[in-house]
Amino acid sequence: MAKKGGFPGGGMPNNMSNIMKQAQKMQKQMQEMQEEMDAKIFEATVGGGAVKAEVNGKKELVKVSIDKEVVDPDDVEMLEDLVVAAVNEALRKAEQQINQQMSQLTGGLNLPGGLF
Repeated sequence: MAKKGGFPGGGMPNNMSNIMKQAQKMQKQMQEMQEEMDAKIFEATVGGGAVKAEVNGKKELVKVSIDKEVVDPDDVEMLEDLVVAAVNEALRKAEQQINQQMSQLTGGLNLPGGLF
């Protein structure tokens, strides 16, 4: 009579072992890709080059450059708007690149954010 449950010989079947190896390989590739993206700089320029923002792959603002010609004490709000627009665009670029890289790595699987 055959035993119920478990696998013959007590080990995993070959296909399960291969799936585990593939998952470990993908996890390593995802970690490497994340480290590469974290170090990458994404920039956006707005206002005809008046304001430039740079963010890293961790989505942290690392630099803002402002052309002296747009610094108008009578119109601080315009400068503030340009800075916000530049930072948001740089963050969008970072997010888009990270998602594109992740999609290529996972073959289009839509994995939750915590898994990479």
